Amino acid sequence: MNPGQRHRARHFAMQALYQWEITKELASVIEEQFLEDQPVDDKTDKEYLHQLIVGTITHVDEIDKTYKPYLNSRSIEDLDMVDKSILRLATYELLFQSKDVPYRVIINEAILLAKDFAAQDSHKFVNGVLDKVVKNMQLQETEKQ
Repeated sequence: MNPGQRHRARHFAMQALYQWEITKELASVIEEQFLEDQPVDDKTDKEYLHQLIVGTITHVDEIDKTYKPYLNSRSIEDLDMVDKSILRLATYELLFQSKDVPYRVIINEAILLAKDFAAQDSHKFVNGVLDKVVKNMQLQETEKQ
C-alpha cells in the first residue's frame, strides 16, 4: 500500500460521491463513468477507490446515522454537498477500514480534502465532526470490553 496512491483514491472517491449525491445513479454506474472521465492512473490505488465508492454508497444510511449526532444542530440535508461527501467517505473508512488505516490518517485525509474542495473553514467543521465520531467509536469499544 502506497500512501500517495491511497490519497489519490480518496481524492477521486470524494468527487465520485459528490457526483452520486447529485445524480443518485447506481454505484457501479458512477464508478464506470468516473473511471472513463477522470485521469485515474497507476498513481491511484484503484482497488481502494472501488472499495470507497461502492462501500460508501452501499452503507450510506449507516454512515449518515453515525455522524449525524455531531452536526451541531445542522441537518444532513442542509450540509454542503462537498462537506457531506467528505464526511461520508471518512466515516465509511472509520467504520469499515479502520483495521487497515489508523483513524488519525483518515481524519487528516478528510481535512486535506476539505481544504482542497470545500469552503474556506470547512476543514474545521469536518475535523470536529470526525473527532466526535472517533471518540464515540472508542467509547463503544471500551464498553464492549
